[in-house]
Amino acid sequence: MFVALRDLRAARGRFLLITLVVTLVAVLVSFLSGLTAGLAHQNISAVESLRADAIVFADTGAQPSFDASALNPQQVAAWQDAAGSTGTADPVGISRTEADHAGSPPAQVALFGTGPTTAGNRAATEPGTVVLSTGAAGELNAAAGDTVGLGGHTFTVSAVRGDDWYSHTPVVWMTPGDWRAVSPRGGAATVLAISDIPNPSAVNAAAHTTTTSVSGSLSALASYQAENGSLTLMTVLLFVISALVIGAFFTVWTVQRMPDIATLKALGATSGSLVRDALAQAALVLAAGVTVGLGITVVAATFLGDALPFVLGPATTVLPAVALIALGLLGAAFALRFLFTTDPLTALGAAR
Repeated sequence: MFVALRDLRAARGRFLLITLVVTLVAVLVSFLSGLTAGLAHQNISAVESLRADAIVFADTGAQPSFDASALNPQQVAAWQDAAGSTGTADPVGISRTEADHAGSPPAQVALFGTGPTTAGNRAATEPGTVVLSTGAAGELNAAAGDTVGLGGHTFTVSAVRGDDWYSHTPVVWMTPGDWRAVSPRGGAATVLAISDIPNPSAVNAAAHTTTTSVSGSLSALASYQAENGSLTLMTVLLFVISALVIGAFFTVWTVQRMPDIATLKALGATSGSLVRDALAQAALVLAAGVTVGLGITVVAATFLGDALPFVLGPATTVLPAVALIALGLLGAAFALRFLFTTDPLTALGAAR
């Protein structure tokens, strides 16, 4: 560490420059990670909250899709018969409509019609009542006890619970019967949430349906696939760029230090000690840059509040930070091959 610290003090400008680059990359990666998680939350959180082992879609001959799926009463009955007394096959109706509340402009909401077995305490238990997500309540400026209009029908708000979203639209939970009244063209249900049903493949064949896991059903949202794929690719590319930048910097720095390295070797320094010293130097630069970058992201996210769909948590801060440091050290390690090939005799003038 002695040589590493001396280098940092002797070439403050160069190390401040690479630290600034690491800081900017850390800001970009952590901010993009938080934005990706926030957009994903506003896309799929309502589907993720469903309590089920699997999701049943109508078999349309194509990949499962929430927009294209519409189950008829016979298909729903087939699955409920297969569930018997030990399993569950709850209908889940999903649609969009315009909601209105006195004193507030109309807002687009996603309607989820299902029961407590699947939705938990978010479910509306009485006909004529709805449970608003916090996003829907905020857009409508509504609270428990208020009345809201949905698709030409009036409902009483029984509660406001959960930050649930579907395809970037806040969710309103209602009973399956009320959902069918508001969305008469949606069929008996959009999908089924099933649990503990034996031999689902046989039921799929008989009912002309297809089944996926809850996590697998997320790919049935086209907007989620497009957004998540693009943003994840951008994040991965930023990680790769970070490793390349750090590696290039330390490659140039190591080449410039060749005479000093040769002198140290001539004085008895081992290649292993020089490698440890160089990696410690890189770790200090990376840790400083990543820490400052994460601090900027946290402060920015705090001031932004609800202006952006941003998730601030370990997965969007600590995990990217550890990945950046690890990839940076990997890039720096590739630059250290010169430490093993440098001839200590060059320090004694043998190359002249």
